Amino acid sequence: MTRKMATIRKIDAINPIAGADAIEVATVGGWKVVVKKGEFTAGDLAVYCEIDSWIPTGLAPFLSKGKEPREYNGVKGERLRTVKLRGQVSQGLLLPTQTKEILHENLPFNISFIIVGDARHPVNEGEDVSELLGIRKWEAPIPAQLAGVMRGSFPSFIRKTDQERIQNLKKELEHWNTEYNTWEVTEKLDGSSMTVYFNNGVFGVCSRNIDLVRDENNAFWKTAISAGLEKMLTDHGANLALQGELVGEGIQGNPYGLTGQKFYLYNIFNIDQQEYLSPWAVRPWAILTGVLHVPLLEREMSLTGTTIDYLLDYAEGKSALNNNVEREGVVFKRNGQNYTSFKAISNKFLMGEK
Repeated sequence: MTRKMATIRKIDAINPIAGADAIEVATVGGWKVVVKKGEFTAGDLAVYCEIDSWIPTGLAPFLSKGKEPREYNGVKGERLRTVKLRGQVSQGLLLPTQTKEILHENLPFNISFIIVGDARHPVNEGEDVSELLGIRKWEAPIPAQLAGVMRGSFPSFIRKTDQERIQNLKKELEHWNTEYNTWEVTEKLDGSSMTVYFNNGVFGVCSRNIDLVRDENNAFWKTAISAGLEKMLTDHGANLALQGELVGEGIQGNPYGLTGQKFYLYNIFNIDQQEYLSPWAVRPWAILTGVLHVPLLEREMSLTGTTIDYLLDYAEGKSALNNNVEREGVVFKRNGQNYTSFKAISNKFLMGEK
């Protein structure tokens, strides 16, 4: 799943901020965004840019606050972060669209559009306009020990793990509130995504985006071998992919204070059937094989009666790997069949990011 960094969204509500005269807060789905007072109205269509978007300077020069803009992959601009303004958490950026009333078969109707250069582009609610506006996802530079040499792109026979954030799942959560399903809840570790696979006699190791050439000095390959993952999958013989988080020295500043690197499993993907195993199957598999599993918070949580705000508050807490560290957040996976997952990232963690 490709993350949509900029989409056309309807503003659900505009509310005042206590003690603030010039700003107010807009609600877009589950997101809260601080905006200039009077700039938007509830019901407006606007371009919503998620946190971690890289915004070109030409779109929003004010983000650089009068300083020389930064540069990322050759594009001058700024990264959107979680901030707090007058006590209000703000996540993302709203850019206005324009609306024009036109006649069609003698009946007037409104059309919304955004201006890019000298051209007007009609837009519809839910449309992804990231590419149109030159907005991309910001990603931290890869340390040398993780980079490795590319053997190929991330395998097409394996799904990438990139759960949607709960703020984008307002309607889905309303539906899940009515279901009797239970959900596994695990800690989202602050590391680097790692996948190991065995497929038709071939064993491979991948970072988030690429299939890596075998190199025992590379942290991903080194960990796969030392943790016994290569022998385990090869001996098992089934076409499976293990997906997890690589954490430890040299990774994201090693927030947990670990020695060396460790792989923590969170998903098993059946390559032949093209589906994820249920959490009920993954945990026993980890126990039987001795593979580390990401910290388990709840085995069977009900989402009945929960709200987005409740789940974001729930995401906050100390890490199971180091009680002195704020956890990044939590991941929810539906138990049983019809695998579904999503994540809630801790705002306290995001506010503390360097």
